[in-house]
Amino acid sequence: MNKFEKILYHYWGYTSFREVQEEVIESVFNGNDTLALMPTGGGKSITFQVPALAQEGICIVITPLIALMKDQVENLQKKGIKAAAIHSGMTKHEIEVMLDNCAYGDYKFLYLSPERLNTELFRVRLRKMNVNLVAIDESHCISQWGYDFRPSYQRIIELRELLPDIPFLAVTATATPEVVDDIQEKLGFRQKRVVKMSFERKNLVYLVRNVEDKLKHLKKIVESVPGTGIIYVRSRQKTKEIALELQKLGMSADYYHAGLSTEERSKKQDDWQHNRTRIIVSTNAFGMGIDKPDVRFVVHMDLPDSPEAYFQEAGRGGRDGKLAYAILLYNNTDKAKSEQRLATAFPEPDEIKRCYNALCSYLNVAIGGGKDEVYDFNIIDFASTFKFNFVTAHSSLKLLELEGYIQLTDELDNPSRIMVVVNKTDLYKYQVAHAELDSFIKIILRTYAGLFSTYIKIDEPFLARTAGIPLNRVTENLIKLGRAKILNYIPRKKTPLVIFTEERLDDKNLRISRENYHARKQRYFKRMESMNSYASGVTKCRSITLLEYFGETTASRCGKCDVCTLRNELDMSKYQFDRIVEQLKINLAENQLTLEEVVERLKFPQDRTTRVIRWLVDNSKIIKTEEGLLKWSKKG
Repeated sequence: MNKFEKILYHYWGYTSFREVQEEVIESVFNGNDTLALMPTGGGKSITFQVPALAQEGICIVITPLIALMKDQVENLQKKGIKAAAIHSGMTKHEIEVMLDNCAYGDYKFLYLSPERLNTELFRVRLRKMNVNLVAIDESHCISQWGYDFRPSYQRIIELRELLPDIPFLAVTATATPEVVDDIQEKLGFRQKRVVKMSFERKNLVYLVRNVEDKLKHLKKIVESVPGTGIIYVRSRQKTKEIALELQKLGMSADYYHAGLSTEERSKKQDDWQHNRTRIIVSTNAFGMGIDKPDVRFVVHMDLPDSPEAYFQEAGRGGRDGKLAYAILLYNNTDKAKSEQRLATAFPEPDEIKRCYNALCSYLNVAIGGGKDEVYDFNIIDFASTFKFNFVTAHSSLKLLELEGYIQLTDELDNPSRIMVVVNKTDLYKYQVAHAELDSFIKIILRTYAGLFSTYIKIDEPFLARTAGIPLNRVTENLIKLGRAKILNYIPRKKTPLVIFTEERLDDKNLRISRENYHARKQRYFKRMESMNSYASGVTKCRSITLLEYFGETTASRCGKCDVCTLRNELDMSKYQFDRIVEQLKINLAENQLTLEEVVERLKFPQDRTTRVIRWLVDNSKIIKTEEGLLKWSKKG
């Protein structure tokens, strides 16, 4: 075993790496800037965690996903690896303590959002850290060509000034060729270096079913495909409706969306992870940090906005390497619905400005104020108060985020935290002088380690049970100790947040760049069209269509998707089929011909030409007129 394999076995229990993982690890360990392209479930986190553990110092991990940040830190801590996270919702003192621990302690990982990189507090402490690697997760966010662009990512390159000799590792599961180039340029790679795992999933069968009654077809799927599944829908209401329909069939099904409380989401996810629930019906809120290996089917009831989103969500099936199905239910109304979404996703610039001013009024932010301030935010109450359509309000806020004015988070569940802020001698003196709190303080010290050096998560109900006192007494004691400046107590809070990344501007200085607006809208439309093309296409292998979108041009037919299965029935090779289709397009593009005329013109064996034509007519690529003439469909 080499040193990387020893680390892998010691902490993760694996004896060997997956495809390309070790190549990425060796590249960054040897000081090379590297871009790793690995599909969802490919083990991206291993590629920066192992090299960071193989050398002295700390790894800075930049990610926009707070839920994933917390999840990874907790998993590392369970392995005995010291890791920390800094995110919105933490107090300034918490952040200071955490940064000091990373600068002067033996921490191996510091996770933080890109917005934190440019604060003076971070930059001062960073100079005192022994950084061995900078890892940029979800690195496609740095590119305006990417499907999830975030302006704050474009400032990551400023770290080069403070860490000139430290390698950057950018990782992503979704990047088209133009995004791959853009990531390396925007991160200032000293030399271009891309390590790519094929996005091909040989065990995942892609299917598109063109059906009018989607619910009826869904019931057939869940009855015929055994095992665990995910069903994605676009609306929160539909998650519940479909889950109830499946329950009527005797299926173990539940629903999930971002509007549920943290406790509800946690329980539903846990029940599904541990097979107490077979099927979860969800919006795209479900999936962050999900790594259940035995998902046998992923069904999309509605058309996703982009191939990137579809590839990530469908890719949650079959991570154990066994057969799984990614099924998209599609019909003629989906294209019209996607065009309607384009309008709601891009409100007019004047409407975006109106939303910005309403937001500032709602949060009482004065002109010139608000920069770097964090505010609790209830978007439903906001939209209701100012008579905004919810979708319009959300889209406007996301576009303000893209312009760099604000940052909008999903609901965060920040548990209660405490830290003792006096030394042990002064604490003992306080206990002697306040005998009524002595036993309570002792219980805290026995229950939680590390209270003198950092903030520790606590559970008030557990403390109440341990101390044998009512829950409200626990809270009162903690508040009392806080007022006495013995400890800092931060009660649990669950709320979405808005962070003002710039000071509030007046109307004449608030710019919604028309150029950026139209460019983003055009890119959104282009991705949407690619998704429509995937769903409506009937002549190209589904796997090839997706792989070509991500720049893999040498892939072979999967032989298992709905297109390949139908083509297999024609009993001819892809080369033969494609040659006949190509000639048919040329001959029927401008002319309407009889079957006999077409067969005579093409000069291929008559039976093969006839079979291909019949197949293309059945799949609406060729239209047969009432007069019996054939013409190429505009949809083809």
